[in-house]
Amino acid sequence: MSEVNDRTPVVVAGRRSPIGRAFKGSLREVRPDDLAAQVVRAVLRDLPAEVVPDIEDVILGCAQPAGEAGYNLARVVGLLSGLPSAGGVTVNRYCASSLQAVRMAAHAVQAGAGASYVAAGVETLSRYVNGGADSGELNAAFAPAADHTARCLADDAEWHPGTEVGDVYVSMGATAEFVRRREAVSRRDMDEFAALSHARATATRDAGLETAAMVPVELADGTHVTRDDGIRPDTTADVLASLRPVFHPRGEVTAGNSCPLSDGAVALVVMSEGRAGELGLEPLVRIVDSVVTGVEPELMGLGPVPAVSRLLARNGRAIGDVDRVEINEAFAAQVLPCARRLGIDPARLNTRGGAIALGHPFGMTGARLVLSLAQTLAADDLTTGVAALCVGGGQGMAVLLERV
Repeated sequence: MSEVNDRTPVVVAGRRSPIGRAFKGSLREVRPDDLAAQVVRAVLRDLPAEVVPDIEDVILGCAQPAGEAGYNLARVVGLLSGLPSAGGVTVNRYCASSLQAVRMAAHAVQAGAGASYVAAGVETLSRYVNGGADSGELNAAFAPAADHTARCLADDAEWHPGTEVGDVYVSMGATAEFVRRREAVSRRDMDEFAALSHARATATRDAGLETAAMVPVELADGTHVTRDDGIRPDTTADVLASLRPVFHPRGEVTAGNSCPLSDGAVALVVMSEGRAGELGLEPLVRIVDSVVTGVEPELMGLGPVPAVSRLLARNGRAIGDVDRVEINEAFAAQVLPCARRLGIDPARLNTRGGAIALGHPFGMTGARLVLSLAQTLAADDLTTGVAALCVGGGQGMAVLLERV
């Protein structure tokens, strides 16, 4: 482990909401600002009172910061959470938005710009209006790439570079089908991976391993949501095999081997290890390093491969040195080839289940992976973890964590 340094960024506390299914799920009536504020208030209650005036900034990830999630959502959430003297900034890196929030907090600590930050994330797809933020006219510069994508889909062809500029507007479902074709991922393997995600999430829930981090979300009628909506204990590969493809009539990516659309929020407190020591706090994990990379937008799902590879190389690590890995389960079609390319032991990957079972609120997921890794390393008495995501528009992001 690295030596304690006043400017070493650590996570000292973390909480998350249950994850609701979008549109018909348990959190559909909860505004994003109210949802995030309930989680931020809960994580602050876990810490000494002197932490509150210490918070320099509320950095909040949201993939669609419009409508109710507009108005610089981070500042709104900060005020609702009792942090009037802290700043607030909303960041968007799509699926890695809250991981970007964690990264920004870590960088600020390393730079000595402040000692304590809230790094949070929220997404409530149930509350999107008119497509959310991404509802404007598309830039015509990307039209040739979109035509190329359409031809590859129509011909059931493997995607190949056809234009100088990638199809930044390509649908995520199309990217999953392209990755599946290129990487020769079988339908059976995808369905078995999806069933495993549900089985692991079920075992985690039944063992009460998420209880400490879960914030019961209060609804308008005074009742509370205390469980994730999406986990299906009776899911099997054979059941999933009966589902039809959803993104291409002759495809193999289905609703069952993809993550569902979801609502949820998460909040972490990131501070310097020196300040944590002054407050008598025991950090959950150190944030060692983070990496972001770009990939072809049409092969978005492979983004974790260069991100994790660069992260490990930069820190003199090999994948065998990593005790646990979390790769966001946007689609089984992309997690499986990422794991294969990186050489990840399946027994070390997403051991508590992932987004296929839990759901994937875009702005929440990155920091949720950090929290899940911190819990897993502690519960299993392990040291090192990596969390990674593919990101819409063709990016990958990864973070290296060490248990303190």
